Amino acid sequence: MGSKPWLQPAPSYQPLETYWDTEEDAPGPRCAHTLTAIAPTKSHGPRLILFGGATAIEGGASSPIPGIRLAGVTNSVHSYDVLTRKWTRIRPAGEPPSPRAAHAAAVVGTMVVFQGGIGPAGHSTDDLYVLDMSNDKYKWHRLVVQGDGPGPRYGHVMDLVAQRYLVTVSGNDGKKVLSDAWALDTAQKPYAWQRLNPDGDKPSARMYATASARSDGMFLLCGGRDTSGTPLADAYGLLMHRNGQWEWTLAPGVAPSSRYQHASVFVGARLHVTGGVVRGGRAVDGEAAVAVLDTAAGVWLDRHGLVTAPRVSKGQTEEPSLELMRRCRHAAASVGVRLYVYGGLRGEVLLGDFLVAENSPFQSDVNTPTLPTERGSNVSSPRTSNLDSFDPVSSNDGPQSPSSMGLSMDKESMERLVEASAAEAEAANAVWQAAQAQAANAEPSVADDDSKPADSNSEGSDEEGDVRLHPRAVVVAKEAVGNLGGLVRQLSLDQFENESRRMIPLQNDMSYSAKKFTRQKSPEGLHKKVISTLLRPRNWKPPANRRFFLDSYEVGELCYAAEQIFLHEPTVLQLKAPIKVFGDLHGQFGDLMRLFDEYGYPSTAGDITYIDYLFLGDYVDRGQHSLETITLLLALKIQYPESVHLIRGNHEAADINALFGFRLECIERMGENDGIWAWTRFNQLFNHLPLAALIEKKIICMHGGIGRSIHLVEQIEKIERPITMDAGSLVLMDLLWSDPTENDSVEGLRPNARGPGLVTFGPDRVSDFCKKNKLQLIIRAHECVMDGFERFAQGQLITLFSATNYCGTANNAGAILVIGRGLMIVPKLIHPLPPPLQSPEMSPERLQDDTWMQELNTQRPPTPTRGRPQDHDRNSLAYI
Repeated sequence: MGSKPWLQPAPSYQPLETYWDTEEDAPGPRCAHTLTAIAPTKSHGPRLILFGGATAIEGGASSPIPGIRLAGVTNSVHSYDVLTRKWTRIRPAGEPPSPRAAHAAAVVGTMVVFQGGIGPAGHSTDDLYVLDMSNDKYKWHRLVVQGDGPGPRYGHVMDLVAQRYLVTVSGNDGKKVLSDAWALDTAQKPYAWQRLNPDGDKPSARMYATASARSDGMFLLCGGRDTSGTPLADAYGLLMHRNGQWEWTLAPGVAPSSRYQHASVFVGARLHVTGGVVRGGRAVDGEAAVAVLDTAAGVWLDRHGLVTAPRVSKGQTEEPSLELMRRCRHAAASVGVRLYVYGGLRGEVLLGDFLVAENSPFQSDVNTPTLPTERGSNVSSPRTSNLDSFDPVSSNDGPQSPSSMGLSMDKESMERLVEASAAEAEAANAVWQAAQAQAANAEPSVADDDSKPADSNSEGSDEEGDVRLHPRAVVVAKEAVGNLGGLVRQLSLDQFENESRRMIPLQNDMSYSAKKFTRQKSPEGLHKKVISTLLRPRNWKPPANRRFFLDSYEVGELCYAAEQIFLHEPTVLQLKAPIKVFGDLHGQFGDLMRLFDEYGYPSTAGDITYIDYLFLGDYVDRGQHSLETITLLLALKIQYPESVHLIRGNHEAADINALFGFRLECIERMGENDGIWAWTRFNQLFNHLPLAALIEKKIICMHGGIGRSIHLVEQIEKIERPITMDAGSLVLMDLLWSDPTENDSVEGLRPNARGPGLVTFGPDRVSDFCKKNKLQLIIRAHECVMDGFERFAQGQLITLFSATNYCGTANNAGAILVIGRGLMIVPKLIHPLPPPLQSPEMSPERLQDDTWMQELNTQRPPTPTRGRPQDHDRNSLAYI
């Protein structure tokens, strides 16, 4: 494993030694100012823009909360170049805004927008002032917006949502504390404010709150002071759905400390909250001076162990302490993985220091003029983008039961699913017979060696409860899939009514004898071509005429490059949390894009900087776009070899995917000669894939299960690759093909309906395996389950399936598991999309896709869900 940023509970705040041309170029001590980050331009790297604020205070011992002396309010502008580390005071052309403090600012491209505030003349106007930083000739523009708007106010918040909507919330208009919300569409002219009436639990009136927008469209409001002056500890997310309706959702948990006049900013999916004032006008205490809300896991992170470095200010140092962050009315911004804090108040003292936070192991020399570039420091974007959907807690779980959200299966669909073909049974039987014939020559079995220690897991923990399944799963409602994220709810696990309904997967035939292909090393950039073409979570569309965009030579180059990485990986991967786990995809590339869109995608513009990805196999067959699915995953593996992980499924074998769609798709979309060549080369690559993964030595992930033969993890580790499905290994067969029994009441080993010789294993086998190997959980895929995930063996095993409406008939949800740093596991779901509208305007490529899918499923019908109808004849061929 490579290094992982953001594994510490919270970053260490360090002094940032700064340089300026002259003394007057430094902003100097101030409070109630704004600090915003601007993307690089042709002539500049990323910059921070500091504007306004108060440079003098009033009050004394009798005034615990120093007030702003309006005579000290300024409208000066200072620019900090992140790469050269220099402050420069700039004097843009045009009419500047009046001096002000307690205003709001947001970045739109290379422009900074300012609104509201308070100054010597009282409340500032509600006009928008735009600072154009697109070239060296900086200029102010005054933007008059039509119609009624937020009006003059101060102590409010504003940010850009989804790269389009300026959203401003709350504040004080001089008469009362406000609870309203406004949005301005920057893509529509003439500009006009729209007063929002969001659904959901609305935040109470407040001022001196903070807000930051995650780049996927989640605007997060945090803390503040209510109408009675009481500090608040809540957090609310504001998002817009595809139908244009906005909604407030209450963030999970309660912040470590109620506060206001603090600062907050997103770094990836984590909202970093610093400083602030608590009840009685005191600065926030000790460990609560820094709080981090992980919106991917839906928890406030533990801040124990936070260490700060000494502050350097004009030759003086202070002891390392969180005292450094006991301040209020300061400002914060982020660039890449760094978070910057400037100025503020501590007691009666105005601060002029400049701090930077950066997580180990990304801790770099602060005197280095460049930012880290490995894994996530993307200087082309000041704020690291992330698409992990926020985990709000629903205020009303009742109506959101899965059965009410389209997850039920009608009788006709069930009957169609149970019409499994004889070819599937024959395929599975052929593999089993090959394995049985060579069993005598296979490696010695250690199945009965119960006393043998699990050396590979000797460092595993025996503590109970280290691995925890979150009591709620995150669900994106099918009717709210949109560019800005779907309608997100958290449902109690008790509300999932389909945990006894899973689908028996699929089988194989045809021996594989791939010829050896010799190709030169993959040219640099091919994998980037694949990623730029396919990794489009929000706007990917199936290609016209189904023609695949790579030729056979490029497929060979891509496979070669990925194969070299797999050759150097162990058979059982050793991985760290945080990590996302994906189940079967089966060529349903659209579902992969939806999961990426809703819950984050592997890119430096997404969330690869702080979380790994693990895919559990069955990338091909059944669906319409197996080629897109496997090529993108291979390209991502090449781009992020230490962060993206692939293990083998039973369909990553020539004798299987020759029957169930992949070979046919290669021929159809690439031509017969190139298609057969590419299909053969993919299968040669599949023989090199790892077979399992251990996460933190406490969770084992595999495709199928432990069957009858797997008792120790080291049995899997001993399998040498490359290996074909007909190699005769019982361990391999069980690993890729076995399933749990129908429920926890069925123990031991039972025949598997997939075919002769295959088995299912009971909860007792799961418990024994985990105990012997000092493991706490098995995560496997291989079976379609109606809710996308299903617990077994009293929660010691989870079945995961990521493709929705499997084969167009199952109507199941798809899910991923997000495993946090503390091994809290959160299921996250998407629902099947509604069927397309039948109209003459229906796209030709969609019609072709549907036709191709229907023909495929007619030839090879999908296997039935788990929890089959009780009155069905269990001897029927449909169960094979």
